[in-house]
Amino acid sequence: MKNIISTLIVTLLIVSCGGEKSKNTVENILETNNLEKIRAKRSELVNDQQAIHDKIKLLDEAISTIDTVQNVPLITTITAKQEVFNHVLEIQGNVTTKNLLVIYPEYNGILSKIYVKEGQKVSKGQLLAKVDDGGLSQQLSQIQIQADLAKTTFERQKRLWDQNIGSEIQYLQAKSTYESQTESVNQMKQQLGKTNIRAPFSGVIDDIITEQGSVVAAGQSQLMRIINLDNMYIETDVPESYISNVTKGKDVTVNFPVLGQEIKTTIRQAGDFINPANRTFKVEVAVPNKDKSIKPNLTAKLKINDYTNEKAVLIPQSIISENADGEQYIYIVIDKNAKEEGVAKKVIIKTGKTQGDVIEVLEGIESGSEIIKEGARSVKDGQTVKVIKY
Repeated sequence: MKNIISTLIVTLLIVSCGGEKSKNTVENILETNNLEKIRAKRSELVNDQQAIHDKIKLLDEAISTIDTVQNVPLITTITAKQEVFNHVLEIQGNVTTKNLLVIYPEYNGILSKIYVKEGQKVSKGQLLAKVDDGGLSQQLSQIQIQADLAKTTFERQKRLWDQNIGSEIQYLQAKSTYESQTESVNQMKQQLGKTNIRAPFSGVIDDIITEQGSVVAAGQSQLMRIINLDNMYIETDVPESYISNVTKGKDVTVNFPVLGQEIKTTIRQAGDFINPANRTFKVEVAVPNKDKSIKPNLTAKLKINDYTNEKAVLIPQSIISENADGEQYIYIVIDKNAKEEGVAKKVIIKTGKTQGDVIEVLEGIESGSEIIKEGARSVKDGQTVKVIKY
């Protein structure tokens, strides 16, 4: 009976307290519009907030004391290894050919005949067109007759002279006349030969510029353009700082963005002259063109292999930091245990050439070293770190 009574008393007290608390809510206090009660409630809440904050702080301190792993930075690592490093110089150039020529006449006159069409393949020495000779053929015929007569006269005079008949002066005059006439014939033939337009090399007639029947002037009128796409090459300017590395025979990767085509080739010629205007030298890169798809003046992107290291150690550039003395450094992990926990160690390095996102390490790192990658900029020398695996 006493237990029942005690239980009823406790229940009444709880209900009574709950009733008091329900009356003492923020909403109820605000409804009273009593400034003193509102201020008192605010002070009560501030005190409760401070008490909770102090309790949380005590809990955090206990956690940090018990859990020793919580403050260890989490990192990822890469293993340094030796590999082949081919550094390339990226540069742009234009396709050209030495067998691209606009043909001009060597004789003034009317373009009387064109023997070829655009797109036609021609051979070296093939007759392409003819300029009217203006009567040179007739003049040559007359001179040839005189030359034939001078030859006959000389041959007869020579036979007589060989038989000791006649005077020496007659023999010399006949010889001189013959040689003079022969020279005149040769000169006239050369002059007449200039009226024939012939292909300077084998190729394709790309364009007929002047129409048949037009009056042309020697060395001034463009007749036609001939091109040979077999011997193509790329010409580009390379900064003088590469003159000792970019040399004849170096490997080159050529990309033609317009064609979506990439080829492997080599440097066939590297210039010895430095242009004082832009401090560059000329480089020629051979371009195989079996399918004739590569045309003159096509833009090309070149990657020239200017440096190779067979045993290079490469690391991401993003993990490198620099101290106040200008020295570059990275962090490696040493003394790692079974729990993948180790110690971060600062290592001063010397770097070489870069390619994309990686850089060559020349000194400071040995093959097999475990280098901190993610988290490299947040750790300190001698700090305990934990390696995580993805």
